[in-house]
Amino acid sequence: MKVLVTGGMGYIGSHTCVQMIEAGMTPIIFDNLYNSKATVLPRLENLTGAAPKFVQGDIRDKALLVETMREHAIEAVIHFAGLKAVGESVQKPLEYYDNNVNGTLVLVDAMREVGIKSLVFSSSATVYGDPASVPILESFPTSATNPYGRSKLMVEECLTDFQTANPDWSITLLRYFNPVGSHPSGDLGEDPQGIPNNLMPFISQVAVGRREHLSVFGSDYPTHDGTGVRDYIHVMDLADGHIAALNKVGNKSGLHIYNLGTGNGLSVLDMVKAFEAASDKEIPYQLVDRRQGDIAECWADPSKARKELEWSADRTVDEMTRDTWNWQSKNPQGYPDL
Repeated sequence: MKVLVTGGMGYIGSHTCVQMIEAGMTPIIFDNLYNSKATVLPRLENLTGAAPKFVQGDIRDKALLVETMREHAIEAVIHFAGLKAVGESVQKPLEYYDNNVNGTLVLVDAMREVGIKSLVFSSSATVYGDPASVPILESFPTSATNPYGRSKLMVEECLTDFQTANPDWSITLLRYFNPVGSHPSGDLGEDPQGIPNNLMPFISQVAVGRREHLSVFGSDYPTHDGTGVRDYIHVMDLADGHIAALNKVGNKSGLHIYNLGTGNGLSVLDMVKAFEAASDKEIPYQLVDRRQGDIAECWADPSKARKELEWSADRTVDEMTRDTWNWQSKNPQGYPDL
């Protein structure tokens, strides 16, 4: 199967491309390199023995999308491309809506023109807002607390309306919880530009000496140690979830919605301790005030994906932290520039 992977040079996209190649699929990567590096490509080839086709372009460029889809006889699309920093989205809401919402509409319009009717969308648990209870089911009400989350929710609503009007399409919404870890080789990993927005890359940059300490936002939540609790999922398990979605429902018309998580909640300090054990490094941290919009706890009920996709997140927190440290210690400054 030939699959267009938008944002395929990014963190989750690159790991998914590896697993796709291992599964016998052919990813064609479409990425503007805004938040990723071209040096990912040779690493993908070294890991898999295959050189994925790469087209540098923006998902708002319909003509280039149509040309790429036709040239490579694309059969399905996995859509990762998007801006993803919560704080930045508050400062630049228009850019987020243009890139994430408008970009998706252009992509779907290009698919419609070419006749491709299978789409897997990279959504987020942020669409649940502040859930009334945990674990979170796909049937829970949705809301958003920031422009990033709202852009994901808007895309979900647009795709839902589009699928209703075009019932022969297969559209899958994968709601990720908190991706962490890296390829076990240490050759692929999370390489955020600037100050990390997510916990694990921040911890690993402290461990490798790039940052002095970790700021823990909030120590008075109603959790077992006062810090926020999240559902951390290994990026390789997440990658496998996309392949399962393509295999199980990619050719099945309808709207398909799945949580991708472990079903277990771990606190910030739980993750710090696990990383210290994996790296044999002390992680100095400071307890600071809560961030606006953060919630106390959030973890998935992944039983629907387990039943319908025959998928589950099996890698442990020890593997998550070990693989993260393997990546960061081998690549202390992240991916090199060309």
